[in-house]
Amino acid sequence: MSGSGGAGRGSAGGAGAGVLQVALNGSRGAADGVAVPLSPGDLARSALEAVAAGAGEVLVHPRTPCGRESLSPRVVGPLLEEMRGAGVRVPLTVPAGVAAEPDPAGRLERVRSWAVLPDRAAVSFAEPGARELAVALLERGVAVDAVVPLGGGAGPEPLARFLEWAAPEPSRVRLVAELAEADPALVAGLRWLPPVPVVLYGREAAAWPVLRLAARCGTGARIGVAQVLRLPDGRAARSNAELVAAALGLRDGAATGAATGTAWSR
Repeated sequence: MSGSGGAGRGSAGGAGAGVLQVALNGSRGAADGVAVPLSPGDLARSALEAVAAGAGEVLVHPRTPCGRESLSPRVVGPLLEEMRGAGVRVPLTVPAGVAAEPDPAGRLERVRSWAVLPDRAAVSFAEPGARELAVALLERGVAVDAVVPLGGGAGPEPLARFLEWAAPEPSRVRLVAELAEADPALVAGLRWLPPVPVVLYGREAAAWPVLRLAARCGTGARIGVAQVLRLPDGRAARSNAELVAAALGLRDGAATGAATGTAWSR
């Protein structure tokens, strides 16, 4: 079986501005609390609830039954089929990174062996072999989220690698910037990038401030238990859907405020 049968990859390439992507699990496990979905069935239910709450896309980390991240077609395919079969109809993204397969050649082999394809795949340009992996995914018809860390300990190399990459299908590429903090100066330099959609996100203490910044800038954003386990008021989140609902509330407020000031646009 090829493809994922949902929203379709034809519309996935241009997604970015204003999209809210829910990150279902990330590196979290059972020790992180009940908000973290673990089994394929739990992930599918969490995705459906998050979409009902307003998420427009889903990012999910496929894992083996013992909890290890994996790019194996025997792990990725069944999870995507479970989610599509449960009724998830928005674009599905899976990460293709070192956490699932440390060897760059191994990552290429894995994605080329997928029988069931996600709509998008996240490729970290801070990792070796990113450009080759992105090309292989595009050749398979999978849109690419080029992940670039900005700020904190991240140097300029990942963004430079992305800028130097002559993407064969730029209309199917999106820049996903992980901000160490909600510093507008980190985003200001992105004004001069090639005209690709941009998604901003942060982790833990940076998650909510970066989401507000994304709203003010008019970019896409990401939220979910993979990024943060607490709501803006400090309470523990009970689900991904609760995080999505809180994110939409904050985004609407931030966007309203930006309308009276100067919003970033590309």
